[in-house]
Amino acid sequence: MKKYLSLSGNHSSNKRSLEGLSAFGSLEELILDNNLLGDDLVLPRLPGLHTLTLNKNQITDLECLLDHLAEVTPALEYLSLLGNVACPNELVSLEKDEEDYKRYRCFVLHKLPNLKFLDARKVTRQEREEALVRGAFMKVVKPKVSREDDAVSPEHHYTPLPSASRELTSHRGVLGKCRYVYYGKNSEGNRFIRDDQL
Repeated sequence: MKKYLSLSGNHSSNKRSLEGLSAFGSLEELILDNNLLGDDLVLPRLPGLHTLTLNKNQITDLECLLDHLAEVTPALEYLSLLGNVACPNELVSLEKDEEDYKRYRCFVLHKLPNLKFLDARKVTRQEREEALVRGAFMKVVKPKVSREDDAVSPEHHYTPLPSASRELTSHRGVLGKCRYVYYGKNSEGNRFIRDDQL
């Protein structure tokens, strides 16, 4: 019976390519890195699976993934999601920082409390305790994009300046010259030294 399976680098976003995993019911380790897998990922029930890596895929909906994994992989102890949008890592996105990653870890441990390793780090007792207390509140909420927003063409968002309503010869600006005279007690330093005098 096969206990370890690596399907890394297939660059397949096709759900049908994972349908055959149901034949590996005793699988313990599954590596699915670099496969263009997205939020429509569906794994068969793998009760003995303790290690799953989904690095460098296209997973964006963390909560949906974690709910699915909690259902189909009850023995999961090691999970790695590095390189996905769902895993806010400062190495992947400059907009993310260490605090984003801590919130992510807390939320994942809330959803999958049996994890011993998450990404490349061991789960600490302190992280586990924080996940029990605050994990439910660490969910990242994103604004929902409606179908109407998708259908609107870019020209509807573009609002050009109005065409000139006055003649180009009539002006509204004034140009003047102001002479500045300093009357303070302190020196103005090298204000009056020109470059050719240096």
